[in-house]
Amino acid sequence: MAENTKDSKLFSEFPPVTTEQWEAVIQQDLKGADYDKKLVWKTMEGFNVRPYYRAEDLKKLQNTNVYPGSFPFVRGNSSKNNAWLIRQDFDACNPTEANAKALKGIERGLTAVGFVICDKCEPNAEGLSTLLKGIDLSKVEVNFIAGGISRRVMPLFIEKAKAAGVNVAEVKASFDYSPLTSLSLKGKFCKDAETSFAHVKEVVEMSRALPNLKVVSANGAIFQNSGATAVQELAFALSMANEYMAKLTDMGIDAEEAANRMKFTFAVGASYFMEIAKFRAARMLWAKIADAYGVRNSTMCIHAETSEWNMTVYDPYVNMLRTTTESMSAVIAGVHSLTVHPFDKPYQQATAFSERIARNQQLLLKEEVYLDKVVDPSAGSYYIETLTASVAENAWNLFNQVEAKGGYTKAFMEGFIQNEIKTVAAKRDSNIVNRRETVLGTNQYPNFTEVADLKVVTKDTFKRGCTCGCENANAVAEPLAPYRGAMTMEALRFRTDASGRRPKAFMLALGNLAFRRARAQFSCNFFACAGFEVIDNIGFKSIDEGLKAAMDAKSDIVVICSSDDEYATLAPEAFQKLGDKAIFVVAGEPVCKPELEAAGIKNFISVKSNLLETLRGYQEKLGL
Repeated sequence: MAENTKDSKLFSEFPPVTTEQWEAVIQQDLKGADYDKKLVWKTMEGFNVRPYYRAEDLKKLQNTNVYPGSFPFVRGNSSKNNAWLIRQDFDACNPTEANAKALKGIERGLTAVGFVICDKCEPNAEGLSTLLKGIDLSKVEVNFIAGGISRRVMPLFIEKAKAAGVNVAEVKASFDYSPLTSLSLKGKFCKDAETSFAHVKEVVEMSRALPNLKVVSANGAIFQNSGATAVQELAFALSMANEYMAKLTDMGIDAEEAANRMKFTFAVGASYFMEIAKFRAARMLWAKIADAYGVRNSTMCIHAETSEWNMTVYDPYVNMLRTTTESMSAVIAGVHSLTVHPFDKPYQQATAFSERIARNQQLLLKEEVYLDKVVDPSAGSYYIETLTASVAENAWNLFNQVEAKGGYTKAFMEGFIQNEIKTVAAKRDSNIVNRRETVLGTNQYPNFTEVADLKVVTKDTFKRGCTCGCENANAVAEPLAPYRGAMTMEALRFRTDASGRRPKAFMLALGNLAFRRARAQFSCNFFACAGFEVIDNIGFKSIDEGLKAAMDAKSDIVVICSSDDEYATLAPEAFQKLGDKAIFVVAGEPVCKPELEAAGIKNFISVKSNLLETLRGYQEKLGL
């Protein structure tokens, strides 16, 4: 063996292995199985991901040698560290309460706060002073989620900042003024298009008093939360931003000023590496767009928030796991700021406990995982670099499709954007109800004993789109309909909970131990997804013993769990003896299914079953 010195290459004594050699071994291991079907991931984003990548794949890519902080900023905006702002948003309808929550959060680690100001609020100088009392504007970024009301709040905030006794250059703040977001969610502009874009120019001019005030929002989160892919979210957000750039420059605003007044908001989806790639690709593509306007060094200010689409009402503590991995994706990718939604957001106002947990998730990533120390730790990863390039390419192609239709407004009015998202959302919905995509606690491994608190959870909890009751009055285009992916399955379970009764599904486990246990576990998970009480059993010595136990338990459904070979004799006998005392179900799709159907057995459940339709059928049979 060669002598190992500090200058010698690791594993230099081993001969290199070519891609062809790797592929030959893989084909041998597959034993004739289709390579693409077994190993290639066909993503929702519209491109395929191979099972492995090598150094040679990087030779095909651009920007792999770019330094952090350098154009096109694929590796981040800073060359020094990966620091991000830890942000939480608070309802500002009661300024005193919101201020108290904000101050408490700042004491416990927040470096940015957001204040949600609803349409019914009447902003005034006194209320804003109360809201900002005790907040050091030179140390804490203040963000206003105010929509159209931003135009009324902004001058009040600017005057407050000027009078705060701090250097205005140190004040970092933002408003989410975005007529295109209103168009997307309401199907119309608050005013007409011309007036709306004139107001965008107005807020940009107003913001000049504070050098680091962002006032124009390109909100990609609304797409992701409506079921869009990472590619769609990125492409449509960029199209939004490009339209603002085009309108503002046409109205005489300098391109650099327009770009620097813009802030992007993205939701962080569940696909860990895809989301890292999305943020890296976003900076690269925005740099490309800004460069087209003559702005070479415009960095993309990205605020990320954990996905609402991924959150669930049932088994809500799992939301903590979801938001933690989502947060890691965003932070590793190098976002400006991050909001972690409290785990109970889907069904109630956040509690002090849920807000603390959400805040601490980020603090742990910073103080214990040290994710703020290393700039772009994913750089050089063959997989992530290739994924970044694929996301960028596909998002750019979709962006150009929107531009070919005349830009964001025209494409939205035409229905192109909505239809693109609805097509993907329908596919994702189908994957959930067929369990091709797992939503833990909802369509797989539900909490067997959980029952919704009907004082907190209502039918509106599972309603798609706007829940304010306006029904998008006077809409001129179809609005987006934000929802959660779990909603349809949750509504099914809620139907059981709201009925006031829990049907019992009894596992009649017989015969082969391995098969009966596997099928009993599958069946328990299956029926528990609808909120049914499941009664699992290790096994019975005879059909009579099992049926007696089922009747003693007052079971509504009896599921026979056994092997395919044993079903041929056990199932007909159990079916005949049970009669009409309960619904008889066979777990699996046995070869003898035609014979069982001929004997009168009609109910079968398996991995091929449509979870939603099948369980709805049992609810109807049971009168729920």
